[in-house]
Amino acid sequence: MAEGVGEEKKKFSIWDLPDVPMGQVPPHLELQRSRVSCNKDAPIHTESIQYSGAYASMGIDNSSRLDRFSNNFRVEVVQLNKDDMEFDMIGIDAAIANSFRGILIAELPTMAIEKVLIANNTSIIQDEVLAHRLGLVPIRVDPRLFEYLSENDQPNEKNTIVFKLHVQCKRGRPRITVKLDALKWLPNGSELVKETRNATSDSSSKPETYTYFGCSQETIPEFVKNPIIPKYPDIIIAKLGPGQEIELEAHAVKGIGKTHAKWSPVATAWYRMLPELRIDCNCRRRATVARPRVCTLCRECIRGDDWEKRVALRPVKDNFILKILEEKCERVITELS
Repeated sequence: MAEGVGEEKKKFSIWDLPDVPMGQVPPHLELQRSRVSCNKDAPIHTESIQYSGAYASMGIDNSSRLDRFSNNFRVEVVQLNKDDMEFDMIGIDAAIANSFRGILIAELPTMAIEKVLIANNTSIIQDEVLAHRLGLVPIRVDPRLFEYLSENDQPNEKNTIVFKLHVQCKRGRPRITVKLDALKWLPNGSELVKETRNATSDSSSKPETYTYFGCSQETIPEFVKNPIIPKYPDIIIAKLGPGQEIELEAHAVKGIGKTHAKWSPVATAWYRMLPELRIDCNCRRRATVARPRVCTLCRECIRGDDWEKRVALRPVKDNFILKILEEKCERVITELS
């Protein structure tokens, strides 16, 4: 009996194995490299193969090269609305996709209210809370038309947007709700006069304000037909009772989300891999998935008896669906391109 077993072992030889194809990855390795296999228990092959010599024996260079990235990477816009956008990033690794997400959140410039000059506030909202609420107001304006305001710069028409809010609830009247539509744009700059210690100043000279506008912002061609206003005029700022009043000026400047969250152009941003579903029904007709992008990878379709053998759920490793909710979706595409 032992001799028979030894003869069977001798029949196997490594030279009988097929040759490794040069210049191409075998199908089972290509599946592990480009797809994540979702089993009913847990996904497998989730890591990315970054080692340059992983397939050197097959004559394949797996190194990361700039020219290869430039040729393979592309962006395909799937959905574009005023308030949200969905697009595919194809030909990149998960780390680079996450970097794009971080750039959208923290490094795209936008305009936000930075300084609030309160002349009168008799409402129940504290001055610092009111200034914080105004700082989070989204403004409908292209920040590329403005410059950054540094510590040594004077606020002018090129780096500052001025808004005015003056509302009052008269005595004997019911309570009123103050919304963002009461925030008025001042194209000529600040109207609040600075307090001067020099009492002997010339009364005929123009009083000094908090901005130094050389011209009106209404003369800028981009603002002739599109005046600067808050994007959502129905946002509630405060509620005033009888006898209460709010009078202030708000100055908006250019900044990025890395400095403060109020300059972040996106409300939220997330990404996920593109789901790929294959169905084997063992019949003459071919079954396809109507809307694979809607799949949430919950794996409920493969948890039943024998369904794991019939349904192959494999997210694509280099195809990411990125969804963002923000105030200016068109500008994001311009910045990425």
